Amino acid sequence: MAALSHDTAAARSLHPNCFMTAIARQVRDLMTREVATLGRNETLRTADDVMRLGRIRHLPIVDEEGALAGIVSQRDLFHSGLMRALGYGSHAQGRALDSLVVKEAMKTDVATTTPDTPLATAAKTMFEKKIGCLVVLEGGKIAGILTESDFVRAAAGT
Repeated sequence: MAALSHDTAAARSLHPNCFMTAIARQVRDLMTREVATLGRNETLRTADDVMRLGRIRHLPIVDEEGALAGIVSQRDLFHSGLMRALGYGSHAQGRALDSLVVKEAMKTDVATTTPDTPLATAAKTMFEKKIGCLVVLEGGKIAGILTESDFVRAAAGT
């Protein structure tokens, strides 16, 4: 087993349950602030394009007033397209993504948090609910998103 550097050991001693909280203590310290969103009536093809080009796995969906209405994950896109195109190949799956709108695939029970939530609490929520992200709301508006990748980025020190 590799020995911990003095700095790493000192950081862990500050908070034994979560290494990253020695530096980042609240969701606001780790969340991604620039969040791509889509409207409910966009096609699944558009959602797929945004997610693929942005290299993201979770896409909050907003209503006409910009309030959080749902969330679509890569898994949701896969299942929606697959159900329509099962057995018909990639061309049929593409047609399915063009013909379905986001509101037909999105989940409306979205797990949320606030910027002031302790990171340990947010991580516990994600772990217990077996979800990959929490949408961060402040004053009823989307302020960011906290994802598994944010935790990995922090652990990697980048």
